[in-house]
Amino acid sequence: MKNLSPEYIVGLVDGEGSFTVYVRNPDVVCKAVRRVKVEPKFYIKLIERDKEILFALQRFFGCGSVYFQKDTRPNHQNCYRFEVFRWEDLQTKIIPFFKRHKPRFVSKRHDFEIFCLMMRLLAKEVHRTDAGLRQLFNLKQQMH
Repeated sequence: MKNLSPEYIVGLVDGEGSFTVYVRNPDVVCKAVRRVKVEPKFYIKLIERDKEILFALQRFFGCGSVYFQKDTRPNHQNCYRFEVFRWEDLQTKIIPFFKRHKPRFVSKRHDFEIFCLMMRLLAKEVHRTDAGLRQLFNLKQQMH
């Protein structure tokens, strides 16, 4: 695959990408132990035959991982997923790129803006308090 242009990447993310943050609901007592309360990530998921695009994205950004994602649902294909979850990579590579090359879809741009706000709050370690975790959880509810 040739070098990817910023416009191509933005279009791909508008259609198939996601800026998301897992935030444990502070009001639910969970019996299963999950090691994190908050986990930001950026990902793009494509069908198996298009996986080379994901490897090209990994090379372009110089970070992230590509994972196989089996799908056993009827009429669905196996997929691959390019995912960036290291906070440093999100802060220094993903966020700056999408600040320069904004998503075109209003809904994706809205998610990105909330994602950036949540990352700023995480940098201030607000997730370490109950009030901060609740604030992050409420912001997450505003994302698509």
